[in-house]
Parts: sequence; structure tokens; C-alpha cells
Amino acid sequence: MTNYVPLKELLSRDDIVVAPGCYDAFSSMLVAKAGFSVAYISGASVSFTRIGRPDIGLVSMHEVAETVSSISEYNDIPLVVDGDTGFGNALNVQRTVRLFERAGANGIQLEDQTMPKRCGHLNGKTLVSASEMVGKIKAAVDARRSEQTLIIGRTDAIAVEGFESALERAERYVEAGVDVLFIEAPQNDEQMKTLTAQFRDRVPLLANMVEGGKTPMKGAAELQELGYSLVIFPGGLIRAYSYMASEYLSSLHETGSTNAYRNRMLDFDQLQDVLGTESVLAAGGRYDAENFDL
Repeated sequence: MTNYVPLKELLSRDDIVVAPGCYDAFSSMLVAKAGFSVAYISGASVSFTRIGRPDIGLVSMHEVAETVSSISEYNDIPLVVDGDTGFGNALNVQRTVRLFERAGANGIQLEDQTMPKRCGHLNGKTLVSASEMVGKIKAAVDARRSEQTLIIGRTDAIAVEGFESALERAERYVEAGVDVLFIEAPQNDEQMKTLTAQFRDRVPLLANMVEGGKTPMKGAAELQELGYSLVIFPGGLIRAYSYMASEYLSSLHETGSTNAYRNRMLDFDQLQDVLGTESVLAAGGRYDAENFDL
């Protein structure tokens, strides 16, 4: 597991921060064990895994907060949390920020879509006005208890109002006080170069890499060269899991056994090692009744 370094400090360093998406305590543990310094709690992946539905605004504030809480209970890396629209108006945003911050969020992402929102790489999005979003950002900044909790402002305007409008909205969101700027779904390299040239020296920029999405896929080194400070791969883990699980279940259905898949899965003892079962039981043993018998 990694040593905890606040997200704000990580973003002040030269190297880009890579944050894989996770959706529950187990997936976040795997992210930390792999050596990543930040995990991204993907609203889409929470929707996929918690209710088995697409990312179209069906997950509630409390369902996300419960997910954050279960992850942060044993997780020792900063958590960036997808807060969607803030689940309502400016007052709802403030409640969301307070609830997520108490649950363990270190960065809270808010977007300028209307409710119900949908995935940033789906068509058919609609936006609130830029002025309304400015108010929501200011409400979020006022609501946080710690300046270590970063407010990430996202605009989905490229797909709805065009690239120039997205830049104009982004300017207003920076002025409103966002700690990190997220311009969602640039459609080509030229747009990525333009937006990073405009903002890279003023505010940390977040890139969203979605396999099969609207933005060209790039690695962390290339994104850092462009001027991004943080890159999320929000759905990569759930996509990899879905592919693996489908193969596993197909094999089991076809053969009636897991033998054909054994070289691609952990056995019982290996999984206990990942979970740290022996150390957990040893820690619990300190409190066994026999230790306190008179």
C-alpha cells in the first residue's frame, strides 16, 4: 500500500497524477496495492456495479457517499469522487460536498449538466447556464471544511454548445474558484492542445481517458507533455473486469468446471494473501476473551 500524500501536494509536483477508476472497497484496494497514489471513484462504474444500469443519473448522492465511506475506511490514498451535478442546486451541492468530504473524499468533481445527467461521452446532454454553474462552484468552495479538499469543475459544453463555448465556460469556472479544471470530451488533438495552452499555467487540468470514447486515447507521459496534471481512467477497470468475467462464466457454462480458467485466477490462499486475512485475524486476536481472563 502507498504512503498517504494529499492530492493537493501531488498536483503541485512535476509528474502527472494517474488515477484509475474504482467502484468499491475491493477494487480500490487493488488500485492501492498496484502502487497508484490516487484512486478515482467513478460514478459510471458505481452505477454499473451497484444497480446494473448505465450512467444516466440514476445513482443517488447517498449511494455514492456510502461507496466513498466503504472505500475510505481502509484506503490510505486520496480519493477523487465523481459528484455528478451535485445532485441539485447550489444548496444540494453544499450538502453533497459536506457529505462526501466527511465520507473521505479528497477531490470532488462537479459538472454543468442538467439533471438527470448522463455519461460525458454519450450524446443528448443538456447544460445548466454558466451563471448557475458559477454559483454551484462558489457554493462548493464555501461548503468544504478543509482547503485540502479540492473542487474539480467540469464542463460538458464541447458536445452541446461547441468548443469555444466550453473555453468561455471554463474561464468563468476558474474565476469562480475551482482547484482543478476538467473540460470533458475534447474531440481531437487540436482541441486538447488549445485548451491546455490556455489553462495549463493557471490551474491543474484533468484529462479523462475513456476507451472507445470521444477523446483520443493517450498515455500519461503524452498528456503530461500537453500540460495535464491529472489523468483519470474511470472505466478501465470495470471494462477489464467485464471482459474477464464474461470469459470466465462462458468457460464455466461450457465445461461445468473452473479447471480451464485456473491459470487465470487466484486460488483460495492467494486471495487471502491479497486481502491480508492473516494479519487481520492476528490483529483481532489481541482482543480475544482469553487475553483478559482473570
